[in-house]
Amino acid sequence: MCGSGDRFKINYDKIKAAWISAIVYMRLFACYRDEMPYDTMHTLLLEFEGIVMITLHHLNRSRSQRIIWLLEELGVEYKIKAYQRDSVTSLAPDSLKAVHPLGKSPVIEDNGMVVAESGAITEYLIATYGNGKIAAPKDSAEAVQVSQWIHFAESSAMLPLLLKLFIMRDGGDMNFLPAYANSELAKILGYFNACLDGKIFLVGDTLTGTDIMMSFIVQSLQNSGMIKAFPNIERYSENLETIPAYNKAKALEAEHDATVA
Repeated sequence: MCGSGDRFKINYDKIKAAWISAIVYMRLFACYRDEMPYDTMHTLLLEFEGIVMITLHHLNRSRSQRIIWLLEELGVEYKIKAYQRDSVTSLAPDSLKAVHPLGKSPVIEDNGMVVAESGAITEYLIATYGNGKIAAPKDSAEAVQVSQWIHFAESSAMLPLLLKLFIMRDGGDMNFLPAYANSELAKILGYFNACLDGKIFLVGDTLTGTDIMMSFIVQSLQNSGMIKAFPNIERYSENLETIPAYNKAKALEAEHDATVA
């Protein structure tokens, strides 16, 4: 007898781990051989390490860019699944309905949960991954202001901008909507501009979810040329342009937009 049988006991956990490692490395080699994108290889490594990535379902030329910025600020692992607007209607593709019944973007998937609506996504990501970053102190007056602006960005602020867009695309004569949209837009932007007087950020002295959510309004004003009429918003916009994660989000948006040459 050559000693204890324990000496020859098979460690199935080690064999399984070695087998999984071999499979992962073979897949990585195939990615390298076939010149697949870095993101593909990075995802494989994360899967091997047991790290779950957040998936952002991103529509080109949409408010989803704000969520890219937020994810960059939080420094979490994520991947972008890009969708393209219809070239004629500018509507989102039906494939987004497989993610969420409304077929809109942004939508995120995280730990088996699907979260829609920009404001809800922003609040969820900051609460889950922020560790105190990009947030006002809990139960403070500033926290209430942050929540107010996050919801303002998708409600009061967006309505007149959308109305202006719909009126322009409709092209027909209207008796009520044009004047109403202009009046509401002037009121909303005047309020936004006044609240930025003497400030770098909208709430407090540091970046919060408020600034990320309101950035789409700022970009809309830039694109339309209206920003010149609102000096505080224009100065605020110039400050946003100095933030590295903001610029990276813009670059990633362009990278995933098939209409950008």
